[in-house]
Amino acid sequence: MLYDRIGPVEQKQIHDGPFHGRIETADVGDIRITRISESALQTEVTPTTLRQRENTETVFVLIQLAGLSGSSQDGRDAVQRPGDIIVLGGRPNIHQSSPTDRSLVLELPRDHLENFLGPTKIYTAIPVGPASPGAALTVSFFKELVGMTDNLAPDTAGRLSKIGVDLIVASIAERLAQDLPLSLYGTVVVQRAKAYVEENLGDSTLDPRQVAAAMRISLRRLQELFHSQGQHISDWIWERRLKAAGLRLSDSACNHLAIAVIAYDCGFSNPTHFSRRFKDRFGMTPREFRHVATSSV
Repeated sequence: MLYDRIGPVEQKQIHDGPFHGRIETADVGDIRITRISESALQTEVTPTTLRQRENTETVFVLIQLAGLSGSSQDGRDAVQRPGDIIVLGGRPNIHQSSPTDRSLVLELPRDHLENFLGPTKIYTAIPVGPASPGAALTVSFFKELVGMTDNLAPDTAGRLSKIGVDLIVASIAERLAQDLPLSLYGTVVVQRAKAYVEENLGDSTLDPRQVAAAMRISLRRLQELFHSQGQHISDWIWERRLKAAGLRLSDSACNHLAIAVIAYDCGFSNPTHFSRRFKDRFGMTPREFRHVATSSV
């Protein structure tokens, strides 16, 4: 069961008493949730076990429910206490649980975090504690969610998984803003800029200059920071608008909305311009895309 949920790992018991363990599983949208109770166990992801994994494009977010545990990755060591959230990426790492350890392990696509927070190596093994309002809300959300997974319709589960990811992203971003090393400044500014874009996609006047003003830096500096990550701020805005429109067009709950309305809601002021950009991006018109996406459900 653990192999199926977490993937290949090396494990060993780290105390002499009897071992107790329990695993409960649930899938909510794009998030695979595993609730684990275990007594004093070391779980190690090694280069060998990584090569055995079928899917290397996911990350694990651990939420400590009870007991203490420790994690090591990317040169950092951390202790997790109840209410703490921590990320372990798809690279070698070690996790040690206490005799009374209980936790939620969330597996989700890596790009769900990296699109907003940058490479996971920046924030792995950095605990986000319950003193953070965002982290406290995130932990509460997932504790409630695991209790209702059996009763969720697929569309509802998908929407809730997106909310859950947004909460995780907000919690980590909040933590990174504290005592930020200078070397991470540019990455966090880009993260904040992306979050600002996401929050204002529906504003047809949104442009790089407005984003730079919101970040309180010059447009040139913002462009430099995006270029350092191999991206362009203007391209990012258009890509996020197009992806948002694609998600809405493929959502059966939005079938009653005219395509022009969806275009306006995603920040396009001209339906013709929207259709042209959409076809360039997805290879079909918005109407064709909607028909293919919703008829296959």
